[in-house]
Amino acid sequence: MSRNKGKLYVISGPSGTGKGTICAEILKEIGNEFSVSMTTRSPRPGEVHGKEYYFVTKEEFEANIAAGGFLEYATVFDNYYGTPKEMVINRLERGYNVILDIDVQGGLNVKKAMPEAVLIFILPPSLEVLRSRLEGRGTESREDVEKRLGQAVNEIKLIGEYDYYIVNDVLEESVQTIKSIMLAEASRVPEAVKPIIKEYESQQ
Repeated sequence: MSRNKGKLYVISGPSGTGKGTICAEILKEIGNEFSVSMTTRSPRPGEVHGKEYYFVTKEEFEANIAAGGFLEYATVFDNYYGTPKEMVINRLERGYNVILDIDVQGGLNVKKAMPEAVLIFILPPSLEVLRSRLEGRGTESREDVEKRLGQAVNEIKLIGEYDYYIVNDVLEESVQTIKSIMLAEASRVPEAVKPIIKEYESQQ
């Protein structure tokens, strides 16, 4: 059948739950594309401009806000994060699934702007495991780790606003679960009805 409009998937969860690693595995599948977010925070070691994020100044970010260039944006730990709107819309129209790796607040804002988006919440096996992952990154102070753990609890309270959740204990199982969700969503009724009817009508 001909390519239909793509679907927007939002992958969210507390910092350190493994969202980025999961997204990297999902993006190996043909037909999925990653939407690179824009941020005013400084790059972490190994991060590349245009790959993990578009790293910009506060002034550049605020100019994009004024121009209506974001699907959503939010302030997290004193830094701006936002999803460029045009890039997402263009890829969806071309029939690609678009994956957003964004924080919970951003995910809920996307849901308001695009109710058809599918939101998937990534949970850690426990807060102790999350603490270990955050400390293992070596990029935050002890104070920052505690701050992120407190934020994680507040974010988990919003899980009821999401469509699905996954406890990311074994990476391979988490990735497979998301693939299953995407397969099911591709056949959702009534979204799939019109393209299917049109396709079969063209064969008459």
